[in-house]
Amino acid sequence: MSSWTPSSWRSLPKHQMAEWEDKVAAEKVLTKLGKLPPLVQPNECDRLKRLLAECGRGERFIVQGGDCAERFMDCEAGRLGQQLKLILQMGMVIEHISGKKTLKVCRIAGQYGKPRSKPTEIGEDGKEIMSFKGDNINGFDPKDRKWDPERLLLGYWHSAATLNFLRSYAGNGDHSPLQSIEVSDLKSSEHYGTYSEDAQAILGKPLTSESLEFFTSHEAMQLDLEEALTRPSGGKFYNLSAHMVWIGDRTRQLDCAHIEYFKGIANPIAVKVGPSMKNDELKELVKILNPNKEEGRLMLITRYGAGKAEAMLPGHIQAVKESGIPVTWQCDAVHGNGIVAKSNKLKTRVMNDILAEACEVMAIHKKYGSILGGIHLEVSGQPVTEVVGGSMGLTEQMLTKNYETYCDPRMDYSQAIEAAFRVANEMPSQERAAKRAKVA
Repeated sequence: MSSWTPSSWRSLPKHQMAEWEDKVAAEKVLTKLGKLPPLVQPNECDRLKRLLAECGRGERFIVQGGDCAERFMDCEAGRLGQQLKLILQMGMVIEHISGKKTLKVCRIAGQYGKPRSKPTEIGEDGKEIMSFKGDNINGFDPKDRKWDPERLLLGYWHSAATLNFLRSYAGNGDHSPLQSIEVSDLKSSEHYGTYSEDAQAILGKPLTSESLEFFTSHEAMQLDLEEALTRPSGGKFYNLSAHMVWIGDRTRQLDCAHIEYFKGIANPIAVKVGPSMKNDELKELVKILNPNKEEGRLMLITRYGAGKAEAMLPGHIQAVKESGIPVTWQCDAVHGNGIVAKSNKLKTRVMNDILAEACEVMAIHKKYGSILGGIHLEVSGQPVTEVVGGSMGLTEQMLTKNYETYCDPRMDYSQAIEAAFRVANEMPSQERAAKRAKVA
């Protein structure tokens, strides 16, 4: 670690990063970013680490969610307020039913990049164009596909505006709508009566500062950007673009740039763990990323797919136990469940698959003496039509009604709230479990 610097990743193999054609322009942008104020503070990152440690011990539960990839056009008060409201309300639902405090982490104020399977694709005119890698790299419109370093600055300004609004709203906004959890779209559910009762009970509870607390996160993929926003503090280096950053399943190679960068920052960090992760590889990975065995330092975000966790998660749990490294486990129940709708060829997910994976993973952790610390979902506070199913009855044919995403499909408000109810009811408080047993 003594040889680590924020730039020591540069000599190693890199994956999923945009390469800038105009090196002079890129260097100018990165120099400017290196002088701009940080977006978050080191003590906030340290607090998140302490709370993640609580989640790892089963004392608290993480609700992490947001857009697959944020869009610059969505940086407006109404949309941002709805997004924060949804994540906070999901936390309220889980806290009310489970009796366990929640930790709210948003995929927001920096989630502008996306990994792609190939750097180029064939456009509608049959010509090869650069793949869309998110608004901070290039535009979605085919004519805007050139990778442009100036967009990194646009990403910073939009992140700053987003965070400024969210902080001011959480601190001094009108919070009366936050406790009004809307369940009318869930009327077809056999549990609708219970959902309504719980929503009413939550409405009567006082809001606290912790109810309104949230943290920001994103996949740190474009390392030159992340390096520019990495700052020294108290003898350590923090990535101050977000409270927590994670490594994607496509950039977690042990000998490559992303692992090198992540091992040196003091933030809490996370890694996606998918079907291709070997047990021995995972054991080595956690040792590299958390050599000092800090609780709350490292989160493992599993993403297998419905019905697949039993074949892989037990081995991953055992590998981590053998390493002696403390981790916080989280279930990403969306990224392993993507499908293409047959009728319209749109990327989608099925709500039942998402819930099935979350419940399977929770049961497996319990069976093998481990603790699931939270869930990770892609959700929108808007009435999007991107995920099939749920009590609202969204069908494949209805996807075209309001399909907004440029990348992966998100659950809408009602689906996300229903998911929170369903997950929470898998881990009810002792009082609630006793009441349920008495009724049965």
